Amino acid sequence: MPFLVLADPKRPSPGERPRFLGNSGPAFLNFKAGKLDMKFSARRGIAGGVAAMLILLFVGSVALAQAPKPNQVPKSNASKNINLCNGVDRTSPEPQILGCTGLINSGDLTTTAMAIAYNNRGDAYTAKGNYDLALQDFEQSIKHNPTYAKPFNNRGVINLKKGEYDQALENLNQAIKLDPNYAAAFANRAEAYQKKNEFDHAARDYDEALRLKPDFNAIWNGRCWTRAILGDLQAALTDCNKALQFEPNNATAYDSRGFTYLKMGQFDSAIDDYSSALRIEPKLASALYGRGLAKRKKGDSSGANADIAAAKTIQAKIGDDFARYGVQ
Repeated sequence: MPFLVLADPKRPSPGERPRFLGNSGPAFLNFKAGKLDMKFSARRGIAGGVAAMLILLFVGSVALAQAPKPNQVPKSNASKNINLCNGVDRTSPEPQILGCTGLINSGDLTTTAMAIAYNNRGDAYTAKGNYDLALQDFEQSIKHNPTYAKPFNNRGVINLKKGEYDQALENLNQAIKLDPNYAAAFANRAEAYQKKNEFDHAARDYDEALRLKPDFNAIWNGRCWTRAILGDLQAALTDCNKALQFEPNNATAYDSRGFTYLKMGQFDSAIDDYSSALRIEPKLASALYGRGLAKRKKGDSSGANADIAAAKTIQAKIGDDFARYGVQ
């Protein structure tokens, strides 16, 4: 099944597919004298994510080795906040929130740096599930730098989580317009198209995401799921195998391959893959429901009923989703 991207590989809630947030990892800030400058480079920060590497320079021409001005953050404190805002401490979202807040409140950052600090804090709020505060920070990030693609992507992710699919498309379209090489935004837009049952559009976006980032495991999985829905089953199987080569213990990739085998009529293989997914993630509703359908096809009514009932306790309308995918 599909998913999205943020600042850290936070597990989705039971039965939910992961999504890609834009910062997908820490932003790194270094001190230099003079005005803030920023530099981005790729860094693997979360499962399937791309992190922004930042070099933040504080406003003003006084070297940081000198005594700080009355309202200036001392170098030691600023260095600590930079590391925290970069997401160096991943024990919880709180350290990143504290670090970014310290930088935002310091009054020492340029407009461009403020945009990144707000975006990073929004990532952390998203990881906490505090979407209202995250949206406020993404809005501020965009206000400070309207050409910064990541907060548009991240705002689209929250739209997806809230079921606001048209708004998600608007934000993801803007992220792609600003950065046509933004693989995560293409993958997230593919998810939005899936939610709107526009699977051909979703497949094209996954194709583009993989062209841009062929080592992005989650995109192979997403395209497998989409191709299986469209009935391109052998190609779907190839994509799922590729996803599992990258990450052999990925529950959603086993789930997607199980779904592919289910549509192929290879019920034993489907049951095996769904069981593998459930060993990794016992409350993955789609795997429970799919395994139930495969058991039913093999005549195991009691096993089928137990799996389907368990899936519905996790995700009440999971049967509607499978019907939408052409499987009942």
